Amino acid sequence: MDSAALEPTLYTVKAIFILDNDGNRLLSKYYDPDLYPSMKEQKNFEKNVFNKTHKADNEIAFLEGMTIVYKSSIDLFFYVVGSAQENELMLMAVLNCLFESLSQMLRKNVEKRTLLDNMDGVFLVVDEIIDGGVILESDPQQVIEKVNYRCVSEQAYGFVLFDYITGNMEGQGERRQLL
Repeated sequence: MDSAALEPTLYTVKAIFILDNDGNRLLSKYYDPDLYPSMKEQKNFEKNVFNKTHKADNEIAFLEGMTIVYKSSIDLFFYVVGSAQENELMLMAVLNCLFESLSQMLRKNVEKRTLLDNMDGVFLVVDEIIDGGVILESDPQQVIEKVNYRCVSEQAYGFVLFDYITGNMEGQGERRQLL
């Protein structure tokens, strides 16, 4: 076997993608340009992965010389792809971080509709976990803090409504300036 292929590298993740119940792509990022260079090849690979994994109860699959870890939730399938020599535990840590971060961001409502409504935040979470195939973070709490994904306007309106209902007019001027 080629010794260069077995040398340790920081580029551990080859691809990450999220598919719906029908195997349709909702999000995908390929970090190795030589792996599947065209959109057609990527979608074909995703279709093969989905067909192999959507009915299985496993957490790991080997397909086309790739190590694939995956998880399903309601109507979504989350996949992290690495090379055949990649450490499955590292890939699983990335997958768990992605799922837990999205779960916190989406308030435990990890389903297709909510994911599509918050796609900008989903891309931020993915970019915070992996950059160019290099794992940057595996702690969901740190990812959420870095992304800082909070809807400030909803919280501010909640305070104004609470103050209006309780008749508390102190600090109204300060909160109006925040809005």
